[in-house]
Amino acid sequence: MERVTTTDEVPEQGSFLFTVTDSDGDEAEVILIRDSEGEIAAWRNFCTHEIDQRLDRGDGAATREGGVICPKHGSIFDGTTGYCDNGKAAGSTLAEVSVAVNRNDVYLTDDELQFDHVGGIDDGDEMPESSSHLGF
Repeated sequence: MERVTTTDEVPEQGSFLFTVTDSDGDEAEVILIRDSEGEIAAWRNFCTHEIDQRLDRGDGAATREGGVICPKHGSIFDGTTGYCDNGKAAGSTLAEVSVAVNRNDVYLTDDELQFDHVGGIDDGDEMPESSSHLGF
């Protein structure tokens, strides 16, 4: 169990971004959000419709009523279950990452991942920018 942050650092709207490393040594981004009940949930930082589309591009994911909004397609994923029932991602579910809250701290509890650092992967231009004009 590795400490990631405090609960105070997870915003009411938006997300908290951090990077993990899997057992193969590959880095991945994870976002922490508050679901519709105010509970903290963790998801891999990509839209299930287009894996190269990050939900949080470094300035917080767009959220509404506990759901995470894809900035490219506008699909909304339920913050509690990760399930999407609209738009191009309809019928898919975000990849969950196991976390636990103990007192005021958030811990990564996923056995297959190791906490690397706060913030995103230093990926330069590898991830494409959204061509969407959606604003939230």
